[in-house]
Amino acid sequence: MALLGDAALAMWWDMAPAMRAEFEHWHGVEHVPERLALPGFLRASRWADADGGPGVFVLYELAAPGDLASPAYLARLDAPTPWSVRLMPHHAHMVRCQSEVLASQGAATARHLLTLRWNDPQPGAAALVQGARSVQGVTGVHLLRHRPPAIAQTREQRLRGGGDGVADTIVLVGGYDLAPLRRVAAQAPAGAVVGCYTLSLARTREDVGRDGPGA
Repeated sequence: MALLGDAALAMWWDMAPAMRAEFEHWHGVEHVPERLALPGFLRASRWADADGGPGVFVLYELAAPGDLASPAYLARLDAPTPWSVRLMPHHAHMVRCQSEVLASQGAATARHLLTLRWNDPQPGAAALVQGARSVQGVTGVHLLRHRPPAIAQTREQRLRGGGDGVADTIVLVGGYDLAPLRRVAAQAPAGAVVGCYTLSLARTREDVGRDGPGA
């Protein structure tokens, strides 16, 4: 199934090994159910660096771009839980892209995910997406465009130390194995930031509704 909805929140950061276990517990037990209870949040997935590094990639799929500026979401960003207050300063080198979905084909989750991001000018985005779709072992290809809502800096951002990084263009490529994803990565535009990740967690809004927060 393709990405759910017409918007996405794509985020990358590093998590120190000493905080990793607590972060994963917090994210799965508290943070994901909290986010999926908000208007428009449809699915969350978390991915770990495929080579064992500190990198984390998180994707939230949303119904519409306006959900990234809903009163309920902004209220939560400005009133994080005590556990969130403890964990946010450990989200290092955050890149946070509030995006619209330009194209989405194939599965949204797979064993592995290649992420590519770069800033304008965006050479070859369409060609890269088209080429990735033809690679054997690729299960889905998705193109996002950063379109941030005009909102003030939130308390969660301040807890992370201020400004988050951004990227204008994001390409996500899922696959059964890493080898086909690395072949796609070799075609990335000059200057693109490339990462390979392995799926850690995926939950939909319906999952939380059935299981209840913290399940």
